[in-house]
Amino acid sequence: MRKLLYLLPFIILTASCGNSSTRGNEEWISLFNGKDLSGWDIKIKGYELNDNYNDLFRVEDGVIKAGYEKFEKFNGEYGHLIYREPFSHYRLRVEYRFVGEQAPGGESWAYKNSGVLLHAQSAASMETGQDYPVCIEAQLLGGDGAAERPTCNVCTPGTHVMINGQLVEQHCTNSLSKTYHGEEWVTAEFLVMGDSIIKHIVEGKVVMAYSKPVVGGTNKPADYPVPDGTAVKEGYICLQAESHPVEFRKVELLKLEE
Repeated sequence: MRKLLYLLPFIILTASCGNSSTRGNEEWISLFNGKDLSGWDIKIKGYELNDNYNDLFRVEDGVIKAGYEKFEKFNGEYGHLIYREPFSHYRLRVEYRFVGEQAPGGESWAYKNSGVLLHAQSAASMETGQDYPVCIEAQLLGGDGAAERPTCNVCTPGTHVMINGQLVEQHCTNSLSKTYHGEEWVTAEFLVMGDSIIKHIVEGKVVMAYSKPVVGGTNKPADYPVPDGTAVKEGYICLQAESHPVEFRKVELLKLEE
């Protein structure tokens, strides 16, 4: 049973996904109800499941906020908001923005850094001191007003992917997106087809594509029970907080046929 917490090939119940809306013939599901964090689990490094340390995650004015007002100093309390239902084939649409100043003590690389994690392990299977879930990360970045810093890159904690027919083992690979320097809302969309093709789309433009994700490499627990080389066909959707305040205004999903 413990292994099932990581890959979870069980029945998906659409009734638990919240509100839905029809656009043409497409039935989009709102994973965020605009009121509270119903349907989501909170996992913060160093704390037990659903211990929302220092009110890191909350909903205000119809927006999911990850904020650090109650932190005197950030000490590696990496936070993850993980939806409780796994998905395999889908389109995901998220609107996000970075706001304010980074928390004192945050790493320099974590400046305007967040992520939408795809095919992640479940919140319940994460260890108390685990930095990040094993997943495929669509890395969200904001600019500093000067340097180029593309968003919707791909990072691979505990996984590897194929890009242009080559196995990529480095942790992060940059996308082709432009840099967003301010506090504007950015629309990111992800086309996820099981362990086949995955695409990152920013403001309607495909900026990253890769395929055949597998478990592999470091950045995972030493006793992770899923063997390296195992195809990653499904998993959980997760929103990340790494020391810079970030907001999510919309999280919508369209299920696709295999």
